[in-house]
Amino acid sequence: MSDWTAFGRVDADGTVYVKTAEGERVVGSWQAGAPEEGLAHFARRFADLVTEVDLTEARLNSGAADANHSLATIRRIRASLAEAHVVGDIDALAARLDKLATVAEEKAGEARAAKEAARVEALARKTALVEEAEKLAAESTGWKTAGDRLKEILDEWKTIRGVDKKTDGELWKRFAAARDAFTRRRGAHFASLDAQRKQAQTVKEELVAEAEKVAESTDWAATANHLKNLMTQWKAAPRASKEAEQRLWERFRAAQDSFFSRRSEVFSARDNEQRANLERKQALLAEAEALDVDGDPKGAQAKLRDIQAQWHEAGRVPREAAAGLERRLRAVDEKVREVMDSAWRRTSREDNPLLAQMRAQVVEAEERLARAQAAGDTRRIKEAEQALASKRQFLQLAEQAG
Repeated sequence: MSDWTAFGRVDADGTVYVKTAEGERVVGSWQAGAPEEGLAHFARRFADLVTEVDLTEARLNSGAADANHSLATIRRIRASLAEAHVVGDIDALAARLDKLATVAEEKAGEARAAKEAARVEALARKTALVEEAEKLAAESTGWKTAGDRLKEILDEWKTIRGVDKKTDGELWKRFAAARDAFTRRRGAHFASLDAQRKQAQTVKEELVAEAEKVAESTDWAATANHLKNLMTQWKAAPRASKEAEQRLWERFRAAQDSFFSRRSEVFSARDNEQRANLERKQALLAEAEALDVDGDPKGAQAKLRDIQAQWHEAGRVPREAAAGLERRLRAVDEKVREVMDSAWRRTSREDNPLLAQMRAQVVEAEERLARAQAAGDTRRIKEAEQALASKRQFLQLAEQAG
């Protein structure tokens, strides 16, 4: 304070002067007491200025203050020094303020550059977000993923600051338009999907109805092929809604299982029957092949006819074994006929015991057919008719040969 009072004086009439490099200038008047008190009063005013400069400099150096605001404060104080009503080292304070102004200008420039860089970065980020949103709106078919991403873009958008209001508004319009376009396109997709699912449900309900309709059929081969074709159509049809798809599939599968389970039971029973028939025919064939045709042709013929009758009554055997069994039995039959034909040619028609035996067999076959017809057994009727036709044919050939 004493040093600052050294930069002033009070004359005899109470006028207060401050001393500067350019000379003295009047800063006020003091009539209230001793000149020393007047100088102290005006020195305190100078001290207030110094304190304000100290604070401004500290805040500027710490980065706590806005550089432009600090520069404005420095320029205000600097401009006020020329007419300030203070006593102190105004020239030193002015020099100090000039240096601070240079520092503040540099920091303000840096702040402007940083702000501009931040603006450019914020603009680039928002532009990139808008372009991504527009691409999602135009191309994406991953509806949930794209929808979630658009929400993330909106959340990120809200955190970005620094873009001027006009540009920000233009970018927001583009982003909002992209979201709206995506929402419309997604809505159209699901509406179309809904229609497809309803159509698929109708198609599959028809397939289920057809499967349930034929599930009780006993036309095994045709129905199995038909059900396989229905399955092919099922796989080719679009999917219905999850709930409808599951419900219809359970009905469709149940109809298939019902048919194929019954078929399996029937085929299993038939296979068991045919295996038993096979064993019986194998035993009959062994008996036929063991006949003494050359030693006792008449006895062999009679026994063979009995074996053949049992053979026909034995029923069907597995397909893979049938041809071989029939071929071996025909071989025995042919051998018997050859031997009997030789013996028959050596006797007259009236005395020919073979013709008499064949006629008796025709009568027996006729009686067997009559019994089958009376019983109403379709399978036995068919087999008896075939046996009768065969015996009549053999008899006719034998009589013609005689």
